[in-house]
Amino acid sequence: MGKKKSQQPSPSTDDLLKTLGDFTSKENWDSFFTLRGSDDSFEWYAEWPQLRDSLLPLLQQQQQQPSPSSSSSSSSSSLQILVPGCGNSRLSEHLYDAGFKDITNIDFSKVVISDMLRRNVRDQPNMRWRVMDMTQMQFTDDTFNVVLDKGGLDALMEPELGPQLGNQYISEVKRVLKSKGKFICLTLAESHVLGLLFPKFRFGWNVSLYAIPQKPSSKPDLQTFMVVAEKENSDELHQIMTSFSHSSLGCNPHQASGLHEALESENRIRGEYLSGSDILYSLEDLQLGAKGDLTKLNPGRRVQLTLGEQGVSRFCYKAVLLDAKQQSGAFSFHYGVFIVPKTRAHEWLFSSEEGQWQVVESSKAARLIMVLLETIHTNADMEDIQKDLSPLVKPLAPADNDKGDQIPFMTASDGIKQRNIIYQGSSSLTGPIVIEDVVYENADGDVNRSLPFRRLIFRRTESLVQSEALLTRDGLFDRSVYETELKKASSSSKIKRSGRQRRNNESSSKMKVYHGYLASSYHTAIISGFSLISSYLESVASAGNRVKAVVIGLGAGLLPMFLHGCMQFMQIEAVELDPTMLNLARDYFGFTEGKYLKVHVADGIQFVRDYRNLSAAGDMPPHESKDASSNEMLLSSNGSCNSSDAESRRKTTVDIVIVDVDSPDSSSGMTCPAADFVEESFLRNVKDTLSEQGLFVINLVSRSPAIKDVVVSRMKEVFSHLFCLQLEGEVNLVLFGLCSDSYIEEDCIPEATLRLEKLLKSKHPEISQSITDAAKKLRCLK
Repeated sequence: MGKKKSQQPSPSTDDLLKTLGDFTSKENWDSFFTLRGSDDSFEWYAEWPQLRDSLLPLLQQQQQQPSPSSSSSSSSSSLQILVPGCGNSRLSEHLYDAGFKDITNIDFSKVVISDMLRRNVRDQPNMRWRVMDMTQMQFTDDTFNVVLDKGGLDALMEPELGPQLGNQYISEVKRVLKSKGKFICLTLAESHVLGLLFPKFRFGWNVSLYAIPQKPSSKPDLQTFMVVAEKENSDELHQIMTSFSHSSLGCNPHQASGLHEALESENRIRGEYLSGSDILYSLEDLQLGAKGDLTKLNPGRRVQLTLGEQGVSRFCYKAVLLDAKQQSGAFSFHYGVFIVPKTRAHEWLFSSEEGQWQVVESSKAARLIMVLLETIHTNADMEDIQKDLSPLVKPLAPADNDKGDQIPFMTASDGIKQRNIIYQGSSSLTGPIVIEDVVYENADGDVNRSLPFRRLIFRRTESLVQSEALLTRDGLFDRSVYETELKKASSSSKIKRSGRQRRNNESSSKMKVYHGYLASSYHTAIISGFSLISSYLESVASAGNRVKAVVIGLGAGLLPMFLHGCMQFMQIEAVELDPTMLNLARDYFGFTEGKYLKVHVADGIQFVRDYRNLSAAGDMPPHESKDASSNEMLLSSNGSCNSSDAESRRKTTVDIVIVDVDSPDSSSGMTCPAADFVEESFLRNVKDTLSEQGLFVINLVSRSPAIKDVVVSRMKEVFSHLFCLQLEGEVNLVLFGLCSDSYIEEDCIPEATLRLEKLLKSKHPEISQSITDAAKKLRCLK
């Protein structure tokens, strides 16, 4: 069997091949063999003279292996060989003549089996011929020493049909092979075939690849290869061995290239497994013992895996298997599945190992399978997801799990009660962008979280909400009005979905962003760090001067707008690389520039470098007018110096620099900021730009402790003192670098926080309180 051949068929054969439109159709093969006749054999791939020298040594080696149940060597007659999809090839006859008498041939075509039986009944009387589907064999387990496939797998792996039949066939091969048995597959080694074959024989198999010699030819033709997989008694993993060099192959260049790519890819994966890298295992890998015996609970075992495959399930899934660390306690579930929606999969609780163990503990499950949904699952109903997952997770249940119990499915709500996308677009710099209005579920009766919010999301880091703002009527906040609105919304919750969507759209159009509320906890953290220089801020404000702050990364403009409204002694400059972001901030988030709030569309790295150079030269910044009317603009003062030199220094330095940008390169290991913003050269430029009492703030988002350590180490080298604030339940780590040699002791932070609270002109005590509470968690690193 097989769709392609290594020889040019005669015209009559060519006519016969037209009867085979689908190589998986029994009726088509019956027609083919009927037309061809019983005595006219046809070799789809290499013929016996080319196969003999490669195949016979393998079979002879196999017959010399001692039987698992006996110490004596097996004779050639006892070597049980299965030839699936035998067709009318003479391969079995040649093997019989070579001394291998115990051969069983199967094919699902009655026509060819009848013909082959008549053809061999006299000369090969002990050869067996059976009508049987190779994907559903009627043999008991561990029956054969060798399964010899000549093009059968290739025929099943029609690219248009997918891998389902190939999967079923390989499973049957594994089942009927004895321990130490060999699966010998003669194939054209196309990428979609090797893509199934190699992963299926990873753990517990020793795989080798051979090139079958070709007939002399004037031009490169498709070459036959032989994949040999030996069934081992262990779950060890080996690299795939080859008996040829790629440069020596004389086959079609496209075939050689595909083979080389598939082999390199598989050996790379196997190398990662062997090195202990944090990789995704397949269900089959685990069932073969890649991470121990899955039928038994192993306290503290954590394995990342994939579930589902094309042709078997509707979707593929990324999952984590977790066996509870303490197996002695009372469990509510022996085995359970926890589904995490795409909108929450990025959260620390579900994406970090530490958080996942917390979920296991709270679920009270002895074994928990955490399934993390992704973009491909966006439009699927949760009920459909559960139906799709049910058969996939059953094999992961411990052996002592009560088979009669239904597997409990749990899920983490994404926290969104209503969602309305109001903008979808794209930028050449940022990529796809989404702006949506959402209403959160009213957790713990928090009225604020039940109000509508507007969110900015970059598709390149979809797991991260870039900016989030409270929406209110006409941009004003009146709690009593919105409590009334919530009651109205609750009473009309039974309206049909289409009507509710229209109401949401109408409501959104009348709502405006309220800039006096901090929806993002890391914005609260950033401002809390101002307490570290609150004495300096107080002296500048009391002298009637302005603190100069540079915010690199505009986003939706929420942090600059909050500072502009609540800390009116500040002169704020925002730096944004993408002009599209400035337009979106203006159009959808109510961002407006003013006398003391400016935006520069520029590269943040270069902006700081230019400022540093101007500061060193004592010149005025390029964006600042030199006429007398602008003397009060961009003025930074320590409130005590009046000399002209000090005045010049104030005008060319910055008091606060905040870096709040995301990274376009996920391979850097940081979600925020881009790697250039934590290079030592940039950090030193920032310090040279800052005033003597200056503060540098950076929002660091990384799940890698090693990366965090590197950034902290660099900042310690550059800044005189370093503080940090780790957001509870979040990945964000906000770092604060101080330029001054003198610094505030941790036990003095509460007093400094009170000074900062007085400087904040917030209309909402809860906002000031949240900043104060965050400041109390500041920790000194240097």
